[in-house]
Amino acid sequence: EAALRQEADRLIDLLGLGPVARVPVAALPFGTQKRVELARALVTRPKLLLLDEPAGGLNHEEVDQLRDRIRDIRDRLGVTVLLVEHHMNLVMTVSDQVVALNFGRVIADGSPARVQNDDEVVRAYLGVPVA
Repeated sequence: EAALRQEADRLIDLLGLGPVARVPVAALPFGTQKRVELARALVTRPKLLLLDEPAGGLNHEEVDQLRDRIRDIRDRLGVTVLLVEHHMNLVMTVSDQVVALNFGRVIADGSPARVQNDDEVVRAYLGVPVA
């Protein structure tokens, strides 16, 4: 029990949940509830964490905090993070590798800079022809 408490406290600290640790989840703001969900997933000590649209419904400040939390999870916990996300700033600033899909077909795979500048990605995501 002591080991479980220690692990929970470590995740509470990592995710900045200390000030609300004793507050019922339903009473927390939406962005904070998402951090609680991250803690719940991490308590199982996964090797791979799949995040599906984690920035959905978050404001700019919360997205910036999410970016920092994802980096912490990767760097401090050694967890591989697979991020499915449409918030391109988040994707490009947190990812080591990006795979862009267009209607389920891979159209680019590589570093964020390479994918961001790929002609087919620009056409698919921005709908503009590349000169």
